[in-house]
Amino acid sequence: MKEIIFPHIHLFSTSIGWLNRERVLYSFIVALLVTALAAPIAFDQKTSDKRKGRDLVFALDTSGSMAESNFDNENPQEAKFNILKALLKEFISKRHDDNVGISIFGSYAYSAVPLTYDMKSINFLLDFFEVGIAGDSTAVGEGIATAIRLLEKGEAKNKVIILITDGYQNSGSVSVKEAALNAKNKGIKIYTVGIGKRKDFDYKLLTLIATDTNGKMFEAGDAEMLKDIYSELNALEPSNIRSQHYLNKQELYFYPLAIATLLLLLLLLRDRGLKI
Repeated sequence: MKEIIFPHIHLFSTSIGWLNRERVLYSFIVALLVTALAAPIAFDQKTSDKRKGRDLVFALDTSGSMAESNFDNENPQEAKFNILKALLKEFISKRHDDNVGISIFGSYAYSAVPLTYDMKSINFLLDFFEVGIAGDSTAVGEGIATAIRLLEKGEAKNKVIILITDGYQNSGSVSVKEAALNAKNKGIKIYTVGIGKRKDFDYKLLTLIATDTNGKMFEAGDAEMLKDIYSELNALEPSNIRSQHYLNKQELYFYPLAIATLLLLLLLLRDRGLKI
């Protein structure tokens, strides 16, 4: 009969084996605690990926004339643009179901805020917009063209531009009629708002833009009228829109934390000589 020998049988020693297992267990507990501190989160993208809303871009005139005052009867010293920003913040803070963007135009135009549902960030960024930030002239056509480019990245059925200006087109390489026709062809509505007295802005052109794109033209002779216009704009019909904001979120830190706590409790009971 052959004899079977285990020359390293000491490795199966109860004390040493438990010590090795205990080290592994402590390492595992530390790993669980680190995982819990990392605050893992699971997102469910399949259940609420759609909501009601619209893609909405404000095209704001920041030309030199927007620094003029006497627009608000209660605060006559305040510049028109500052009042415009304050009322715009109030309007945007209520747009929980919209993707909102902003284009700025003066002598030229640029995309100031891409489409986003993060209204707090938009309100924060508005504080950095000042009169003359894009030059002192008025490139209305470029302002519309820039707003259209922002809307082309959106997914909502309803796409809207709200154009706010207090002057006449006197700058830029894009004509207002050309920009309005482009918006019409893309199914984009343009609501125009003339700020100040009618003689100060191009009433006929703003009316033409709104009419050609199935929008509406508004006149805001003072701050109170502008506030009423925002209230009317709230009635814009919503449509389906995608947004990460409405993904289901589940925080997972509890699970590794619970397992680590249970294991530590078991080790504590063992050290106190209690049977588990």
